[in-house]
Amino acid sequence: MGGYENGDSPAAAPFAGEDGVILGVDGGTTNTVCVCLPAAMPPPESPAAVPVLARVVAGCSNRNSVGESAALETLEQVMAQALAMANSDRSAVRAVCLGVSGINHPSDQQRMLEWIRDLFPSNTKFYVENDAVAALASGTMGKLHGCVLIAGTGCIAYGVTEDGKVARAAGAGPVLGDWGSGYGIAAQALTAVIKAHDGRGPQTSLTGDILEKLELSSPDEIIGWTYADPSWARIAALVPVVVSSAEDGDEVANKILHDSVQELADTVIAVVRRLRLCGEDGNDKFPLVLVGGVLEGNKKWDISGEVIKCISKVFPGTYPIWPEVEPAIGAALLAWNHHRKGLKLENGS
Repeated sequence: MGGYENGDSPAAAPFAGEDGVILGVDGGTTNTVCVCLPAAMPPPESPAAVPVLARVVAGCSNRNSVGESAALETLEQVMAQALAMANSDRSAVRAVCLGVSGINHPSDQQRMLEWIRDLFPSNTKFYVENDAVAALASGTMGKLHGCVLIAGTGCIAYGVTEDGKVARAAGAGPVLGDWGSGYGIAAQALTAVIKAHDGRGPQTSLTGDILEKLELSSPDEIIGWTYADPSWARIAALVPVVVSSAEDGDEVANKILHDSVQELADTVIAVVRRLRLCGEDGNDKFPLVLVGGVLEGNKKWDISGEVIKCISKVFPGTYPIWPEVEPAIGAALLAWNHHRKGLKLENGS
């Protein structure tokens, strides 16, 4: 996926012109990304052909993590900066898609819509969704059909049928058990270290590996480190240590990863079953978009590969997609598709 920084573009970025711009936002627990596209662009022939006018990154915009006021401030900040970088302003915005983690209920969407309507012209179109929708759109180039699995700091599976039915599983946060997430993996590893230190669990190389990573001298210090700042992303940052320990043969680390793979697979399977994305006989093909740091490839421990194996045993028609554009571009393409359909209707075509 895109690794470009603020202001860089994966394609040539022409000036927006008089036809206006589209904004796409991917708001997560770790960071928030906003991209700006020209509203009059032709349908992109490939992911690399999407003409990004501007890209801006800011902090967390999950209101369940940082509070509603801070989340809204971050969202407004990234949109304003993206417009400024694109030499545009709010009056030029034709459509906005916000894909934000923590949007879990129609009341969440309504509150966000009421807020964003005050920021832009009255003719601007708005689409407020969970960040899983933006991630799905990044793999399908703005079309909503199939299932997406996000496994980063948190995790969620979200599916959409061709006739618009939706279903989701997990995504309830660490307290309610997103155990396949980065937070879940790392929290289990920290717990295993404490249990080994107490004599309540098996010894594990995670102890030395985590202490070295955190520059601590004793497992007792892990308790203080954890509660000094129990932010989800800070804990989840320990996932590479767990993967490394597992690759070196540690049984405890390997069990944590195997259990997490099954959790992630079960999350997708639940959504696919509810929506019958696999067809009546269970063999139809459907796209499965895979997003998030936990699902990125490793040397030996291929988490995404293991998840796909588990799902494919149940649904052999699973068609995995690793997006070539980031979720913020998926959100922008979703808004652009809606905008383009609206123009066609207005023109009578």
